[in-house]
Amino acid sequence: MRWRHPSLRWAVVAVGLLLALLVPWVPSAQAADDTAEPIELVIFYGEGCPYCARELAFLEELQGDHPSLEVVALEVWGSAENRARFEAMTAAAGFEPSGVPTTFLGDRVWVGFDGTVADEIEATVVALETGAPLPEQERTTVDVPFVGSVDVGDTSLVAATLLIGFVDGVNPCSFWVLSMLLALVLHSGSRTRVAVVGLTFLSITSALYGLYMLGAYTVLDYAAGMSWIRLLVAVVAATFGVLHVKEYVTSRGPSLTIADERKPGMYRRMRQLARPERSLPAVLAGTAALAVGVSLAETPCTAGLPLLWTNLVSDRDVPTAGVLLLWLLYLAVFLLDEVIVFTVAVATMRAAKLQERHGQALQLVSGVLMLALAGAMLVAPELLESLSGTAVVFGVAAAVCAVVLVLDPRRTTTRPAH
Repeated sequence: MRWRHPSLRWAVVAVGLLLALLVPWVPSAQAADDTAEPIELVIFYGEGCPYCARELAFLEELQGDHPSLEVVALEVWGSAENRARFEAMTAAAGFEPSGVPTTFLGDRVWVGFDGTVADEIEATVVALETGAPLPEQERTTVDVPFVGSVDVGDTSLVAATLLIGFVDGVNPCSFWVLSMLLALVLHSGSRTRVAVVGLTFLSITSALYGLYMLGAYTVLDYAAGMSWIRLLVAVVAATFGVLHVKEYVTSRGPSLTIADERKPGMYRRMRQLARPERSLPAVLAGTAALAVGVSLAETPCTAGLPLLWTNLVSDRDVPTAGVLLLWLLYLAVFLLDEVIVFTVAVATMRAAKLQERHGQALQLVSGVLMLALAGAMLVAPELLESLSGTAVVFGVAAAVCAVVLVLDPRRTTTRPAH
């Protein structure tokens, strides 16, 4: 065939070459779409678990935005087969099954569910779709000598531990007992005796308090999947909070403070410890017995805040080592004010006394904080899952206390501290 116009010939050749280049790619692209690997996410959940329900709702919405995501939801409380698969997958991942929801996506595993976990799951899905690097999992780790890196949950949990532990530490019950005990023992004039009494008292009361916290954590962690647990904890904490606020207003009616009928016996034992003729071993034994009795007597006064804290920790499914570190952090902050009082007493041989107005203010602060945390737990639990949300809850509680203390016309009056 002869072309009358050479330019037309070259145009035909160019179109042919272009088609030769483009046509092979069209079916291959379609084939790639048809054979694209789905992204499988496996979630093990329990029927009636509120956190599981929240994650399942989130995953349903996430599937709508990412059609390649396939969610396999397996209920483990009522299915032995699903429990066996759960145990097999956690064993393959190198850890023991500790709670639900537990989510597997690629080589990532999440235990529990909150806003941070939701963001990480979505970011991981996007990364798997696009081939981008997987995002870092936002957890707070602490390097412990001889142990290594320990996961203590997210930043908001650490902040909540510090704040709750500090407020709990300035409760008027334990502060009153310690100040009275030191004031009496100081009359002996012996710095050694003061040191022995103070250290023994603080060691035993903090050990018993720590055991109470661990016991509460064990119970709440075991029953964390039951939907009524959060309601029960919130109601108990709110009740404690109301009673503490009531103590700020009036001492009449039901009370969580040390009962008046117990105080004469405490005073008597304290005076016996202060007698200079008593031997140091006898003082040590008497202080230990007093510390046990005081711990039992003041438990209702101090139980609300650690109960709320243990519920927060059990909700986040923190590893055991992380729970122990947070527990130690709580106790360290809890003891801070009493250690300061004790140190000053030993150094100066003088004891600071809790003023009546200070005791009233501490009751108000403890009560309002319990009410704020209980309210957040019931109405907006997601607030406690971020550092900013935690700051809002504590900020609101602090603002309410400040307003009440400033505007209360009775703030200049006093009544006996408990």
